[in-house]
Formats: sequence, C-alpha cells, structure tokens
Amino acid sequence: MAKGLLKHQERQVALSLLGKNLARRARSKCELCEASGVPLKIYEVAPAPSEPDLDHCIMTCDNCREQLDNPKRMLPDHWRCLTKSIWSEVLAVQALSLRYLRKFSEEHQWAADTLEIAYLTPEIEEWAGQE
Repeated sequence: MAKGLLKHQERQVALSLLGKNLARRARSKCELCEASGVPLKIYEVAPAPSEPDLDHCIMTCDNCREQLDNPKRMLPDHWRCLTKSIWSEVLAVQALSLRYLRKFSEEHQWAADTLEIAYLTPEIEEWAGQE
C-alpha cells in the first residue's frame, strides 16, 4: 500500500506543476461552469495518461469537482453549464462535457437539444466514450 500512496503523491506533485498554466488557460475560472473568485482544482479527464498531461486536465471549482467525484449526487440544473462548455476550445473540456451531456440527455431535454446541434471531431467522440 505504501507504493500506491507514493505513486499517488508523486502524481499530485506532477499535476500541481501544471497549475499555473492551467489557471492561465482557464483565466482563473472553472472551465465547466465558469465560476470565478472561487478555489479551483485540477481535474484529470479520464482516461488519464501515465504521466500527467496539460491536455488531459481542466480546472474545476469545488462544486463541479464534488459532483464529478460523486456522479450519483449530480444536480442536473448545475450541469446546464455543459450547453456552453461543449463549445470550449479545450479538448478535455469538450470530451467531459460530451460525456455528461450524453448521460443527462436520457432524462433532460436541454441536454438532448445540445447534443443535436453539437458537432465534435471523431477523436473527441471517442475520448468521451472512454472512462
């Protein structure tokens, strides 16, 4: 178990080194809901590569992060922000937005409507299908 903990800690350190670049890219806002003036944390969009990679990370607020970590507790009204984040220039944001829009579209028309008009590259479609 000590090896696993050490690997986790090393990964967290490597991720923290990406923090400045991520904060700059995100303009110090949550890249999903655009919350500003709140603490932001790095979230790796699955599947995560063996080494932390800027292109697989996004900055999220505590509210988004908590719900991403506990999908059964997701509040659909909060995730209406995906209708905007799906158009992000950041590929990881697009993939994560698409992944959750697909889940919400089964019960929420706003998500289904967004999926109808969204066009994403095959690579993003594939990435969104992986977890």
